[in-house]
Amino acid sequence: MPLRRATEKSPIKKCGHTVKFMSELLLKLFVPKGGADDPKVRTRCGLLSGITGIILNILLVAGKLTVGIIAGSVAIIADAVNNFSDAASSVITLIGFKLAGQKPDKEHPFGHGRIEYVAGLIVSVLIIFMGFELGKSSVEKIITPEKAEFSYVAMGVLIAAILVKFWMFYFNRKIAKRINSPSIKATATDSLSDVVATSVVLVALIVGQYTDLPIDGIAGLVVALFIFKAGWGAVKSTQAPLLGRPMSKELAEEIDKLALEHDDILGIHDLVYHDYGPGRAIVTFHAEVPADGNLMDTHALIDHIEREIGEKFGIEAVIHMDPIVVDGDTEEMRTLVEGVVKGINPEATIHDLRIAEWDKIHNVYFDVIIPYGMELSDEQIAEKIKADIKEKSGFNAVVHVEHPYIES
Repeated sequence: MPLRRATEKSPIKKCGHTVKFMSELLLKLFVPKGGADDPKVRTRCGLLSGITGIILNILLVAGKLTVGIIAGSVAIIADAVNNFSDAASSVITLIGFKLAGQKPDKEHPFGHGRIEYVAGLIVSVLIIFMGFELGKSSVEKIITPEKAEFSYVAMGVLIAAILVKFWMFYFNRKIAKRINSPSIKATATDSLSDVVATSVVLVALIVGQYTDLPIDGIAGLVVALFIFKAGWGAVKSTQAPLLGRPMSKELAEEIDKLALEHDDILGIHDLVYHDYGPGRAIVTFHAEVPADGNLMDTHALIDHIEREIGEKFGIEAVIHMDPIVVDGDTEEMRTLVEGVVKGINPEATIHDLRIAEWDKIHNVYFDVIIPYGMELSDEQIAEKIKADIKEKSGFNAVVHVEHPYIES
C-alpha cells in the first residue's frame, strides 16, 4: 500500500478548509459588500444567520428526538429540546434584525437598532429557561434511572450534530465579528456550548452500556449546566447596551486627541456615549474654549470638530462650549483645588472652574469627577472639599460631584 504524500492534507485540515469555504461562500452569495454600520449589510447578515439556524436546528431536533425516544435517553431528548430552543432563538434573532433594519420615523427618531439588543436578551433568557427545565428532568432520571438503548444510528446522529454545530459556531462568529452584533455573538457562543453538550451525550451513550450508574441522567444534567452557563453569559453581554454602558477608553482617548489638536480647545469633559443600536451612536461632550475668543469663530470650530468626529468614527457628535478664563488668579486657584481633590482621590479630576464674586463673597465654582467605589458619599466628598478650600483660601466653594462615563 503506497504511503500518503507529505503534502496531502490531514482529514482535520480538510474539514477546517471545508468549514471556512462554506462560510465564506454563503456570505459572498447573500451579503452585499459594505461596512459593519451599513443597514443593508447588517440586515442581510442577520437574515442569513437566522434562516440558517432555523433550518439546521429543526433538522437536528428531528434526528435527535427520533433516536432519543427510540433509545429512551433523556440526555439525547434534552439535547433535542436544546436545539429546539436554538431554532426558536433564531426566529427571534431573525425578527430582531428585520425590525432593527427599519429607518427612523416620527415615533422612533433614533431608529430601531436597540431591537437587536432586545432580541439577544430574549434569546439569552430562553437559553437559561431551557437549561433549568432540562436540569430538572435530568435530576429525575438520576433518582429513577433507566438504561438507554445503544444504537449506531443514534451515535451517527450525535456525531453529525457535533459537526453541524461546530460549523454553526464558526459561521455565526464570523458574522458577529463582521457586523459587531451581540445577538449573533450570543448565538455563536450557544453553538459552541452545544458542541460540548452533544459530545458529553455521545460519551454517555457509549459508556452507559458498560455500567449500571445513571450515566444518561448525569449527562443530561451536565448538558443542562452548559446551557445555563451559556445563557447567563449571553444575558450579561446583551443587557449592558440596554442599561447603558460607558464609552470605551480607546474611543474616548481618540476623541480627546482629535479635539485637542485645535489650539482653541483647551480641554474636554463630560464625554458621554449614547448607544441606540449597532451603527447608531451619538457622543456628547463639553469643550473648554477661551472666554475672550471670538464667539462666531469658536462656534465654527465646534461645528468643524463635530463633522470631523462623524467622518472619522461614524458617530454623530453634539458639543457644548464652555468658556473659561485663563489668568494668573484662576490658574492659582485651579492648582489649589486640584491639590485638595487629589488628596481625596488621586484619580479625581476637575473642570469648569471659575471665580466669581457674589454679594461681596468670593466664590469658586467647579465640577469634580470622582471614580466609583469611594466609601464617602457624594455629599460627604463635596463638604470635605468645601471645608479644605475655605481653610486654605478663604473662598466659598460651590462643588458639583460627578462620576465618569468612560471605562476605567
